[in-house]
Amino acid sequence: MIFNSVSFLIFLALVVPLYWSLPRTPRLWLIFLSSIMFYGFWRVEFIPLMLFSTLVDYTAARAIDTSTQLSRKRLILTISISINLGLLFYFKYLYFFVDNAIDALSIFGLQIDKPVLDIILPLGISFYTFQTISYTVDVYRGFIRPEKNFVLYASYVTFFPQLIAGPILRAKEVIHQFLHRPSFNIVDFGNGVRWVLYGLFLKVVLADNLAPLVDDGFAQSVLSLSAIDVWTLAFLFGFQIYFDFSAYSHIAIGSARMMGIHFPENFHYPYLAHSPREFWRRWHISLSSWIRDYLYLPLAGVSVQDRSTGGLAVAAQDSRDNPKRNLLLVLFLTWAIMGLWHGANWTFVLWGIYHATFITLYRFAAPLAKSWIEWRTKLIGWAITLPIVMLSWVPFRAENIGDALAMWKKVFMWQEYSWLGMRENTYLVMAIILLSVIVGYFVRKWYVRTAENYGVTNIIFRVALESIIFAVIIGLVFVFLRPIQQFIYFQF
Repeated sequence: MIFNSVSFLIFLALVVPLYWSLPRTPRLWLIFLSSIMFYGFWRVEFIPLMLFSTLVDYTAARAIDTSTQLSRKRLILTISISINLGLLFYFKYLYFFVDNAIDALSIFGLQIDKPVLDIILPLGISFYTFQTISYTVDVYRGFIRPEKNFVLYASYVTFFPQLIAGPILRAKEVIHQFLHRPSFNIVDFGNGVRWVLYGLFLKVVLADNLAPLVDDGFAQSVLSLSAIDVWTLAFLFGFQIYFDFSAYSHIAIGSARMMGIHFPENFHYPYLAHSPREFWRRWHISLSSWIRDYLYLPLAGVSVQDRSTGGLAVAAQDSRDNPKRNLLLVLFLTWAIMGLWHGANWTFVLWGIYHATFITLYRFAAPLAKSWIEWRTKLIGWAITLPIVMLSWVPFRAENIGDALAMWKKVFMWQEYSWLGMRENTYLVMAIILLSVIVGYFVRKWYVRTAENYGVTNIIFRVALESIIFAVIIGLVFVFLRPIQQFIYFQF
């Protein structure tokens, strides 16, 4: 069952009324069992794996809490993390490392046949593994107490809106919301419906219709692509993955909001960022915040935080206070791991190192921009940041490092700008998207500015405008709603 399907909308229409009508204990069982059912629509045989991971961290957290010796707490935490990462390694990275190990041995003359490993990547394993690890680590750090009610804890891990592709939630942010249901609020419910509709629009109308153009472009030989083609494909895929992934987050947040449960925002207009640092404050906020608190800051020797907001931007500032660590090495190692988290391919490691490089360059260049007028600094920063970010999507989408490097190389060859290698409609779509984004930015600024004016005329105009917009969105979703494209982040 995926979000962009009629079956999910029926499923949601059944679960939400039941959620509001049941008392606490049956309500928790409803969340847990409906989430298991939701996951089982994909593959039933992987439900025990998810429940095993859930049980491991539930047991480990309670054992950590009752232990009095720090060494024993560390041992339990190590075992818990090792089991979780071991499962993730087997299902996601075993073939990758075996394949690369055999290639490395062949350099020394050792020829070994590559084994045929029929391993299926369980849906959402990267997300729920990170979520359960954060729970156990937070108990170890003393940020939270372990949950004694297994069904309540399991509901936090398996909650169907965010089970497959996030946001990656902290127990401190969510468990209490399952336990203490707020009173039904029609405004909150309506906002949830709006989030779901907007997410469906981003997915089925925008992302899914960009996908064929992107697929066709990256399927071409690199030799047949010009520099303009590389830029066009980079921007097209950049918008496709943004529309696709933010769509999932919107539907997840909206589905939870319809049940009175509030998730932190996962995307905040990332392509408006005026620096690499700010981009990672706005893009996939829950993951970058997780990487900050459970990888980067511990390696940098800096005090961690206990919230899934702020992203890596906070870490970049705080880590400067510790001169004892090689922070540059820590930064690049963190980003390489973050890249590898996205997939078992060296292209993702290259993507991570690319971002680490420009974040490092920004740290040195940022002080030089302080003398500029603020608006000019942001405008120039945005004009530099956007193409840098878009070019980062080349290795993320390319089949191999060779193709990614060859495409990047074309960008710096002036003779490659003198011809075009793709169909004309590809460039037209790209131009329309860019124009729409620019117009949308100014419309949003006007909308926010006029929100403070509560005059009758202004309110009527705004209501009419919103009604027209959502009527169009509903109509387009109705026309395009079909599960022809799964969400991109399902493969991670």
